Amino acid sequence: MSHITLIRHGQANTHARDELEYDRLSALGHQQSGWLGDHLRQSANHHTRLYTGTLSRHRETAGSMAHDTDAVEDSRLNELEYFTLAKLMEDQHGLPIPTEREDFVAHLPQIFTAWQKGELEGTPETFTNFETRVTEALHDIAAGHGPALVVTSGGVIAIALRQMMDLNIAATARIALAIMNTSMHRLFPIGAQLSPVLFNAVPHLEAPDRHFAQTHF
Repeated sequence: MSHITLIRHGQANTHARDELEYDRLSALGHQQSGWLGDHLRQSANHHTRLYTGTLSRHRETAGSMAHDTDAVEDSRLNELEYFTLAKLMEDQHGLPIPTEREDFVAHLPQIFTAWQKGELEGTPETFTNFETRVTEALHDIAAGHGPALVVTSGGVIAIALRQMMDLNIAATARIALAIMNTSMHRLFPIGAQLSPVLFNAVPHLEAPDRHFAQTHF
């Protein structure tokens, strides 16, 4: 079993109101990704494999990182459709879609809870199916040879940690909200299971003149 470093994509389109609009990096997102790639090379972090989801923001992040390994795309690493779920929540339960970034802090846990309980009709996938595909993808990657980088999204990372730490849905939502753009999260084999040994690390953004780039949205 090999260790895995999960990476959340760079900052995406913060003005988006649907899945398609959101799925591209901002100029800052490309810069964050470039800095991360520089850090990995300068610190001699050696990863023999690179995986991404199939979303544009995943591909763009990997491209701006300029890693020397060709990426393997896996749709199981794609994010949940937050905007789609939010629209269903508004239509079916009257919960308005936030217009301010701060309002997402209360909104996301409500979405996660309703989705997990099956209280939303017409979702693109069930919560169980989302959780299952993430777990299976990481299991398959861990079974390969050599350390792996995995460029994905915050919801995927939160679900991975939920599985390993037996988190309830409220804690899972809080984890998802905390995850920064281009942050690293390392899963290391301890015994027969992967365990988290690094969370939300952004060494490439720690210099004072880069603090502005420590973004969550």
